Amino acid sequence: MKQTRVVTIQDISCFGKCSLTVALPLLSAMGLECAIVPTAVLSTHTGGFSGWTFRDLTDDIPAVSDHWHKEGLTFDGLYTGYLGSPAQAAMIGDFIETFHPGVVFIDPAMADDGKLYAGFTMDIVEAMKLLCAKADFVVPNLTEACFLTGTEYSENDLYNRDAIRALLEKLLALGCKTAVITGVQFDGMEGAAALDQNGIYTEYLTDHLPVRCHGTGDVYASIFFGALLRGLNLHDAIKVAADNVVCAIKATMGDETQWYGVRFEECIPSLLQDLGLV
Repeated sequence: MKQTRVVTIQDISCFGKCSLTVALPLLSAMGLECAIVPTAVLSTHTGGFSGWTFRDLTDDIPAVSDHWHKEGLTFDGLYTGYLGSPAQAAMIGDFIETFHPGVVFIDPAMADDGKLYAGFTMDIVEAMKLLCAKADFVVPNLTEACFLTGTEYSENDLYNRDAIRALLEKLLALGCKTAVITGVQFDGMEGAAALDQNGIYTEYLTDHLPVRCHGTGDVYASIFFGALLRGLNLHDAIKVAADNVVCAIKATMGDETQWYGVRFEECIPSLLQDLGLV
């Protein structure tokens, strides 16, 4: 039987456990053939490190796409993470139109804690809206969902199901088929809420852990995407992703030497058990 082939398009931080150094090992462990398109190369991620190097690979994206198209490559799914510019977002839109991957999964990684990441302006928001319109799944955090929908960001006002459902409906209005918001909190628990175009709502919550760790969003998105490609339904996919992020955080808590990322590798055996692969 032909192996499921996916492509993930995002930056690679050579050290730091985020983006491609998270996505590639997790998707491969889940039994998926994973092609990559690096959008930039950094010596480390930018959270807590100083003096990091950065090489922009924007000009290489269309060249890779053109070569793959000539080779007749096809993909069962596409997953994007951090994109460094509106131009890159537009190129991914062109990539989707060229290859028509079976599942288009967009993690609009551009903001957190009520503000855009350093170096971004509202131009990235407008470009990401256009990309989200082509998506089967859009998976923003709460801040990103607010930027994409023009909603004022306020955790106090948004941590209730009515407000989250209204935000999900606004995301669907962008044109995506299913909207998922991560990092929502209800009744002292934390997780994700989802709504599809048929009006079917689902959520999955775990105990709130009072810690912040680099790379957990990438771990969540990678497992969520991989679970979908393994055939899990929406609720089961967000459950597997959340449970394994919690596993990674708990494996890391108390280890001050791992401040730059979570020990997700130690949770791969339990992930494979959750997926019925072992």
